[in-house]
Amino acid sequence: SARREHGMSRKGSILVVDDERGQREVLTMILRTAGYEVESAATAKSAMAAAAKRPVDLVLTDLKLPDIGGLELLDQLLSMTPAPCVVMMTAYGTIDSAVEAMRKGAFYYLSKPLDREVLLITMTRALEQIRLREENRQLHRQLDAACRPADMLGEHPRMREIFTLIKKVAPSMVTVLICGESGTGKELVARAIHAGSTRKDGPFIAVNCAAIPESLIENELFGHEKGAYTGAAGREIGLFEAADQGTIFLDEVGDLSLSLQAKLLRLLQEKTVRRLGGRMEIPVDVRMLAATNKNLAQEITGGRFREDLFYRLNGLTITLPPLRERSTDIPILVQSFIEKYNGRMSKTVAGVSAPALRVLLACPWPGNIRQLESAIERAMLLCEGMLIEPTDLPEGLLAPVGSGEKVGGAFDLPLEGFSLEEFEKQLIVQAMEHSQWVVAKAARRLGLSYKTLQYRLEKFQIRSPDDIAANQASMTSKE
Repeated sequence: SARREHGMSRKGSILVVDDERGQREVLTMILRTAGYEVESAATAKSAMAAAAKRPVDLVLTDLKLPDIGGLELLDQLLSMTPAPCVVMMTAYGTIDSAVEAMRKGAFYYLSKPLDREVLLITMTRALEQIRLREENRQLHRQLDAACRPADMLGEHPRMREIFTLIKKVAPSMVTVLICGESGTGKELVARAIHAGSTRKDGPFIAVNCAAIPESLIENELFGHEKGAYTGAAGREIGLFEAADQGTIFLDEVGDLSLSLQAKLLRLLQEKTVRRLGGRMEIPVDVRMLAATNKNLAQEITGGRFREDLFYRLNGLTITLPPLRERSTDIPILVQSFIEKYNGRMSKTVAGVSAPALRVLLACPWPGNIRQLESAIERAMLLCEGMLIEPTDLPEGLLAPVGSGEKVGGAFDLPLEGFSLEEFEKQLIVQAMEHSQWVVAKAARRLGLSYKTLQYRLEKFQIRSPDDIAANQASMTSKE
């Protein structure tokens, strides 16, 4: 976690926030003597800056501060990731506010003047809660990893839903249609379904229907008998027979001709194949998975795909999101690719620099995960240090940055003088725009709760164009 990266002491790290210098010094001395790592701040602003720079386990703060109220500071602290535990200090007459603070998420409140023993007992209990919370998080991460198919990475809510769906559908014989743009990992889903099925010890055969010439694909799938056509010197079994007792994955199934679609439909109905030039129906026990980047409903309307075959293939649909809609997974994927190519290239690259990560996060990735992996592979070849820098990345990603235009066509962020807060604000604005300013839809896109997104909209003072126009009209009418 971020706290461990910053070298937390064995007992824990505490930030004391109080505008009275004497009080700060006394509390700091008591807590350090007790073995805690302690920092202090006189204002809410300096406290947030300190917590952002060096994450702490616990914040002990006065309820009344010179710049903003303690309750507002509490909201800001609890919105951090990871959020520290917060204990409030309150003077006589502000107990109601302290109770409100606990209702909003504070661990406890202490009345001034503080009793040393009560203070230390409260710190011990609060930090124990943090440790229990962290153990719980680790357990959940382990459970998530156990449910996640091998070779599939992602923490985005939509990916978690897909991992759960794979786990449920894998043991069955249901045909699965996997949809998504090119490069989103459709074959990985198919392999994960096979690996979780009762057929995992049988063959898994992947066929890219778009990569095989139409004149050859029927022969590849169904095989042929000797003399079936000129050059057919002997019998050859097709891929469906080869996949018997296993799984066959037909990628880009929307590219098959109508005549082949008819044969595929017959195979699904009869569970048999007939080789080219043959007369016998050969039984096959194959689970079929299919994938496409086309809109098959439109293909059916245009007469290019059989409706009956669509319903046969579409026992259950898994739709993979494009990478631009799960950009929070980019750092995880990047690190995985770095580890992969470290092994292949005998390198020791540790990660990416902050400016390079900003470029990667801002790119729309039309080629999705496949394009991201290609970019990291190239960067690994050029990287001469411990971190991948922007200059190691493909020029297509960097060109907009140098010109001051939108990075990758998605965000208008410069590489210098840029903060994570600015990126977060623009990401929220983009999600709101794509969701027609419907908060619930935008929250789902971002993987946030409705309440959390509402808080961030208020925090960044983000307003819809309609709200801004209405406000301007109201001001004009008053004038």
